[in-house]
Amino acid sequence: MLIWIVLAVVLLPLVVLALAVRPVLTRLPRLRRAAVALQRRASEAEALRETAEALQQRAEGIQTQLDTAQRHLMVIKAKRG
Repeated sequence: MLIWIVLAVVLLPLVVLALAVRPVLTRLPRLRRAAVALQRRASEAEALRETAEALQQRAEGIQTQLDTAQRHLMVIKAKRG
């Protein structure tokens, strides 16, 4: 009789644990696919960030050229009177 009680005390929590873990294990492939998709999106976002920084630097360079051109235009207009 004592053996049955010990077996019930040991096996019943293991069965409950197995039943609790089963849904998580069935979701692992979907979670893995989601993680891979998130990593891919993160790398795409990083590439976009780098592109945006390059465009920002280019825009700043063009703004500098525009300022220089405006100053030259003002000098030309001033010379013409």
